[in-house]
Amino acid sequence: MSDETIRLSTIGRILRRRWRLLAVLAVVGALVGYGTSLLFPPSYTTSASVLLPGVWQDRELLTQAEIATSSVVVDRAALTLGWAGGSGSKLRDQVSATAADGNIIKISGTADTPEHAQQLADQVAQQFVTFAARIAGDSTDPEAAQPEALRQLVVQASRRITDLAAAAGPGQTMEIVQTRTELEKLRTSLQDAIKKLDQVDPAANKANMVVMGSAARPTAEAPPTRTQLVVAGALLFVLLAVIGHLTAARMSRRLRTEPEIAAALGSALLGTVDVPGERPAHRPQGRGPRALVRRLLGTDVRWDLPTPHASGDEASRQLRFRRVCARLRDQLPGPRRLLVVVPDGDELAHRAAGQLVAEAGSDPMLRVVGVPVSRPLVPDRGEETGALVVLSAGSWTAGELAGIAGACADAEQEVVGIVVAGTVRARPTRSASRRPDGAEPVPVVAATPALAVGDDAGRGSG
Repeated sequence: MSDETIRLSTIGRILRRRWRLLAVLAVVGALVGYGTSLLFPPSYTTSASVLLPGVWQDRELLTQAEIATSSVVVDRAALTLGWAGGSGSKLRDQVSATAADGNIIKISGTADTPEHAQQLADQVAQQFVTFAARIAGDSTDPEAAQPEALRQLVVQASRRITDLAAAAGPGQTMEIVQTRTELEKLRTSLQDAIKKLDQVDPAANKANMVVMGSAARPTAEAPPTRTQLVVAGALLFVLLAVIGHLTAARMSRRLRTEPEIAAALGSALLGTVDVPGERPAHRPQGRGPRALVRRLLGTDVRWDLPTPHASGDEASRQLRFRRVCARLRDQLPGPRRLLVVVPDGDELAHRAAGQLVAEAGSDPMLRVVGVPVSRPLVPDRGEETGALVVLSAGSWTAGELAGIAGACADAEQEVVGIVVAGTVRARPTRSASRRPDGAEPVPVVAATPALAVGDDAGRGSG
């Protein structure tokens, strides 16, 4: 696992083999989320829109949004509302403003009740419009006063033209008619200038901000709601548990390959054997409250072991054990008496060792001993002339295996070989009644010599 890429199948294996633990952690996370929701009272949010007529640049809209949430506007809104404990500094954190498309400023208010949220948004919007209108009316900038002064001059000039036209008299001479015509053209030009001046005057339009109706009363709490906190707490705890499992698997130092196991024990690998997986597989035996809790949560079962592959029939599995026994006979001189050292807690290795003893019979003579991994102790050398270590892959670290090898050396038991046990899924045995039509049953006696001959051939080839 430490060198493998994390795949979806790995996460699926965690969910299948740790679903009890994940369910308990999800409940704990939901309780934590519920407790967090009690610390934060429910809140409600609504918005009021203010329309800004005229032509506005983006920077100007952002400036107006900042003005809407300024201390002057919020303090006036707080004074008008008169809420207990609702000072301007406190309400400033509950008000926000954003510039939307179409020259619209959206002012949002958040409060503990829907009524207060609606009142806050409406009052801030009204105070913003009032404050903006006062700023536009109190401008003393000479450049800002120029359009109004020009307008007054145009009005006075128009009146003067009227007076001159009346003083010209009702005569119909060429000079009088030409004078009247020039005066009318001048008056028309002045009127067009007044119209254009009204159209291009931004101050007159920008001062007329409009509140686009009252804010809607909110019907639901503002996020995060209590339900969202509960769901988020459950998902967060499950996610942390999955990440913790993946991190532990990536940092695991258990040896998983045969060359690594052989190097840690300092001996040669005699072969691998297949053991049909049974429930409970890799489930250590134990008593006490901690063992009971681990059994209830499912943490006493290894999750990082891959799914067992389908194996052949019983004869093919027995053939692997016979080949291991044949290699032992070829490697050791007679009489052959060996200790089969199995780490305590390795249920798969214990089952493989028992089957290996049954297959070996009296040649070689095997005796199984369990060795505690924490403080390994191997019986002293007596009638046995060596030790055969049987273990499963992916269960022990290099330091633990080195401790077993040291215990064997301390007892003067030479490690003559290593057998690695793996889990497989046994195929169901077909009954004789389901044989194909016309097929004759194969005698069981005939199969035994064939296996013996194959065993001898394997033994001769080493």
